Amino acid sequence: MSVDDVLELLQKRMTDGTFIRATISQPRLKSNEIKRIKLKPLVLKGELHIQFEYQHERVLKHENVAFDDVEQPVQQALENYKQFHIDLTNETLQIQISKKMKVSIKRIFLDTEKTVDYAHNRTKQYALKEGTPYPFLIRLGVQTPEGKVKSQKHDKFRQINRFVELIDDTLSHLPKDRSIRILDFGSGKSYLTFALYHYLRIEKGLDIRVTGLDLKKEVIEECQEIAHDLQYDQLEFLVGDINEYEGDTAVDMVVTLHACDVATDMALAKAVTWGASVILSVPCCQHELFTQLQAPVLDVMLQHGLVKERFAALATDSIRAELLTLVGYESQLVEFIDMEHTPKNILIRAYRNDKQPNQAQIDRYIAFRNLLQATPFLENELKALLKFIPNDNSSSIQ
Repeated sequence: MSVDDVLELLQKRMTDGTFIRATISQPRLKSNEIKRIKLKPLVLKGELHIQFEYQHERVLKHENVAFDDVEQPVQQALENYKQFHIDLTNETLQIQISKKMKVSIKRIFLDTEKTVDYAHNRTKQYALKEGTPYPFLIRLGVQTPEGKVKSQKHDKFRQINRFVELIDDTLSHLPKDRSIRILDFGSGKSYLTFALYHYLRIEKGLDIRVTGLDLKKEVIEECQEIAHDLQYDQLEFLVGDINEYEGDTAVDMVVTLHACDVATDMALAKAVTWGASVILSVPCCQHELFTQLQAPVLDVMLQHGLVKERFAALATDSIRAELLTLVGYESQLVEFIDMEHTPKNILIRAYRNDKQPNQAQIDRYIAFRNLLQATPFLENELKALLKFIPNDNSSSIQ
């Protein structure tokens, strides 16, 4: 079998109703920023598409490609990657492509035929099901008592479910032999705090203790009342400031959603200090770097206020993720919710791995920081753990 045969096979399976998914991995070049590509079929507006999920080192990107346009990106993948794992309804194909483009294939036939589910991409199969009444969603005004999502709350229901998906991904990183301590900084009206508690405590049966912290006394009192009425006895809400909270010395998960500007950095620094195994943060109002940016080479972009604002926000979150990596976390920037619903669509997800950074990682961070002439708030907050980074904008490592 040749590479062209593999391409023809993939195209055929994508249209004959037997293609479930494919995973493309092992890039030929170490410099390839895309480490893995996942493919799956979906139907949009009655037409077959293939969703491409591109996994960078710390970022996931999605692109839905009409089937008529699939050949080129698949051909590029065949040229640039060595391994293909293809799940079909009746068999699994494991394909290796050598340096000389020689193809070897292993076929594993299935005892039971699987089915292709195109509908799950159109009608989302949520962790929290539409039509099923959930006491906390009813109390928060998202559902009717019969379980119907209120018309004006569909976006909120979708956001809650996306958050639950992200929480589910963290399970393998949480302790299994003791109570799990979780803090939610800037919990606000606490839709997501209640969702987190419901999913981990009610759905998964985990032993957890959750605290939501916010500055708005009236909101906290209302949330505490709801938690009491729902008999969520391991969920509490407190009035307080992120930077002044001293109620714990060790925490397993820290969540911070839409904490404004450097309040996000304060929460991230707290999480690192506590040795949190999981950090989930959706930043908001990233103003810090906007006034600091001094990079003449980027003036083509930064001369425009709107572009400068967006660039500063993206640079801020990239710096945050990189700093977390340097202090022993596996960090990613992932999509939280579509841009059409909210501009706050980037979530910083970090899992503690205690890995020490190598010199290339350190140099990369310093070069980027110095290019922008930035003095990141989070870097200062973590300076005790970042002694290998000079505290000025010098270009060499001390």
